[in-house]
Amino acid sequence: MLAAVILNACSCKKFLEEKPTSFLTPESNVSSVKVARAFANAGYQNMQGFLASQSGSYGGNTWNLMEFMTGKANSDLGQTGFVNFQNLSYSNTSFYIDTWWQQMYLGIGACNLAIQKIPAINAAGLADADKTNMLAEVRTLRALYYFQLVRMYGAVPKVTETPKDLNLKIPRVAAKDIYDGIIIPDLLAAEKSTLPWKDPSGKVSMGAVKSLLADVYLTYAGAAINGGAQYYAESAKRSLAVIQQGGYTLFPQYTDMINPANKNSGEFILQVQYAASVPSTNPLTPLTIPNFSGVSQYSDEYGSVYPTPQFIASYPAGDKRVKEKQFFYTSYKNAKTGKTITFRGPYIYKWFDSVAVNSTVKSDLNYTLYRLADVELMYAEASNEAENGPNSNAIQFVNNIRQRAQLAPIGALSKDAFEKEVWLQRYYELCFENKMWFDMLRTRKVHNDVTGNWDNFVGHKTVFNGTFSEKQLLFPLPKQETDVNPQLLPNNPGY
Repeated sequence: MLAAVILNACSCKKFLEEKPTSFLTPESNVSSVKVARAFANAGYQNMQGFLASQSGSYGGNTWNLMEFMTGKANSDLGQTGFVNFQNLSYSNTSFYIDTWWQQMYLGIGACNLAIQKIPAINAAGLADADKTNMLAEVRTLRALYYFQLVRMYGAVPKVTETPKDLNLKIPRVAAKDIYDGIIIPDLLAAEKSTLPWKDPSGKVSMGAVKSLLADVYLTYAGAAINGGAQYYAESAKRSLAVIQQGGYTLFPQYTDMINPANKNSGEFILQVQYAASVPSTNPLTPLTIPNFSGVSQYSDEYGSVYPTPQFIASYPAGDKRVKEKQFFYTSYKNAKTGKTITFRGPYIYKWFDSVAVNSTVKSDLNYTLYRLADVELMYAEASNEAENGPNSNAIQFVNNIRQRAQLAPIGALSKDAFEKEVWLQRYYELCFENKMWFDMLRTRKVHNDVTGNWDNFVGHKTVFNGTFSEKQLLFPLPKQETDVNPQLLPNNPGY
């Protein structure tokens, strides 16, 4: 529901880990550096909405939704609502549809309040440049939340100010207008700030701003906006800047990504912050452990999402990413019993926190929204479209990804062949990072893991015998929202 947000004030140094020391409301009239920082920090808190638990669902999490939809994931748990997404019978009352909506609008509300309040704060030690950078952070976050919403629901309410009352019957605005009126202007404004290229504390950096803007322009250029070649060029410009100027580097080993010591460093550009020392620990570790396998100290091992055998088999021979304990694993030795347990198939290893699994049951891993491999592949795709073929940088960046996967380098390819190679590397490299579904929507293509062909999105049949139609291009608006706000209707096609 679109509602006024009560904001927690918290410390700057560990901006997502500290307990709140006071509360700020839209009526708060206080002025200090800490208060300004608290308003900015509040914009981050609903980033954990990207991994929010689904009420009433054992093992359900917002992250599940975009993986269930691809047709390349299975689940050990009927309580996650998986069957409704497996057979594409989901509706406006299905799990996750409402939780995503709520979490993103709560984040937008916190950002709107910060954008309203920070400029008016006059305090010793708070320079205009500091305020500009804080506003750049929250504008980036607001753009992120809206970017998620428009890709999921299409036209959504445009809310840019804190509500003055609870009369929130606001009509929907076309997705293009949200891009043109909020998402892109917010990111362009943030681009003019003096944010650092990297931020080891996990706050928004210039690298994060440009990575998100590259993704936005890449999406805007393709379906459903069809912005055209100029936006591919804008995307390529931002992603190249991140690659060449941001100081980010690919991790030598895939397992470096599941080492908590590497949070907010190396390959990572923007992450959702978690910590084992506070109640807010990363939920993906127990969610992806095989159901009741007994390999961990967790009382709940969910098996919430795992890859289909067809997806695993589609990887090329010798690809390191499908070797044991890289992106996936098929067995594990229980540290307490000493017994090795073999699973019935591969499960996801990307969030396997060994310390949490073997002792603490509190995962210290962050959840990544953008990392360098993603940005290199964005550049490869965008520049290929903008220049009508791959340039040397684009080929090199794809080969960077392939080299780490222990695959032979590619040479000169046609525009079409290179495009499909990039898409395929995005599937394999970024699998189960909530990227694939949006790539399918953006390109209107789906890799058929059985035939090896690229199917049109509309008409693609999943391995579960569900067939994508126009209906799948957008999720339905949640019934609980349309019930209280009839101006949201009509719902998206097919609902």
